Amino acid sequence: MIVMEDIHKAFGSNRVLRGMNLNIETGTSMVIIGGSGTGKSVALKCILGLVTPDKGRILVDGQDASKGDRDAFLARFGMLFQGAALFDSLPVWQNVAFRLLRGSLKRPKAEAYEIAVEKLRRVGLKPDVAERFPAELSGGMQKRVGLARAIAADPEIIFFDEPTTGLDPIMSGVINELIREIVTEMGATAMTITHDMSSVRAIADNVAMLHDGVIQWTGPVAEMDHSGDPYLEQFINGRAEGPIEAVR
Repeated sequence: MIVMEDIHKAFGSNRVLRGMNLNIETGTSMVIIGGSGTGKSVALKCILGLVTPDKGRILVDGQDASKGDRDAFLARFGMLFQGAALFDSLPVWQNVAFRLLRGSLKRPKAEAYEIAVEKLRRVGLKPDVAERFPAELSGGMQKRVGLARAIAADPEIIFFDEPTTGLDPIMSGVINELIREIVTEMGATAMTITHDMSSVRAIADNVAMLHDGVIQWTGPVAEMDHSGDPYLEQFINGRAEGPIEAVR
């Protein structure tokens, strides 16, 4: 579904991506791990076209991601943002139905409301939550609303940006289970960026480690603990000593 070929991206003298190659098969869940500042978010933004690579090519379902109808291209994606990123001034249902109330995916207001309530139910929230505002919700509930919004338009591809950041271990587990269930039910292709190794083990089919601008290792999650790669082993075990230098 997604192919990244020799992707380079620099910001001034800071070379973030230095020839990144990655394949994400249709209907699978890929989790990208790596230290802070290694370019995980930049890679995601390159796929969406929010950042233009300096070199390389990105294909989505066999088509060049930089060409064609932009609205139609973005309509294929759903996104769960870090910190939920809800609109404070809108009630929950309008947050969930945001894409269904405007643009090429626009639906009648009553229909959009019904879809929002159904997606809220799918993530374990009751209908009365629909009329509340984000500030009235806990962090875990806000994250669920963000997940409901990500799936509201039944996207083919869903991106998850640090889905468990700021959540306690129990709520992190709940969100991980929801993501796994929903991606499987929808048959969607998923790409997650995270530091949370419990998330990796819960939601990944495949794992890719981004380090120094390239994919250092990639493979099935079941092989992660026996990869033999010193960079991956240092990262997943949280060791201070190893080929990855800790910023002091």
